[in-house]
Amino acid sequence: MKSSAPHNNRRKAPPKSKSSDMSPKNEVKQMFIKWFLKHKVAGQIMSKEDVVQNILTQLNAKQEDALSTALNELKTDGLIEIQEDGVTLMLTAKGADFI
Repeated sequence: MKSSAPHNNRRKAPPKSKSSDMSPKNEVKQMFIKWFLKHKVAGQIMSKEDVVQNILTQLNAKQEDALSTALNELKTDGLIEIQEDGVTLMLTAKGADFI
C-alpha cells in the first residue's frame, strides 16, 4: 500500500479551465488599469519610464506577445490615448470613469 501512496503527496494542478481564467492579453490590460487606478485622474500620463518599470519588466513571454493587442484594445475602448511617441499613455475621461 505504501508504494502507491507517493502520488497522494503531490500537489494537484488546478483544473485547466480555471488555470487560464484570464488570457495574457487581459492580464496585460489589467496591469495598465491597476497602474492608472492608483492615480485615477483623467489626463494622467504614464511615461515611458512608468511603462518600462511597472509593466514591461513584469511581463512573461506570453504577455509580451499580447502587449500590442492589449494596448490597442485599451485605446479602441477609449480608456487610454497613446501619445505621438508611441510609448507614453494618457488616461482618458472615459478611462477614469471606467476604473
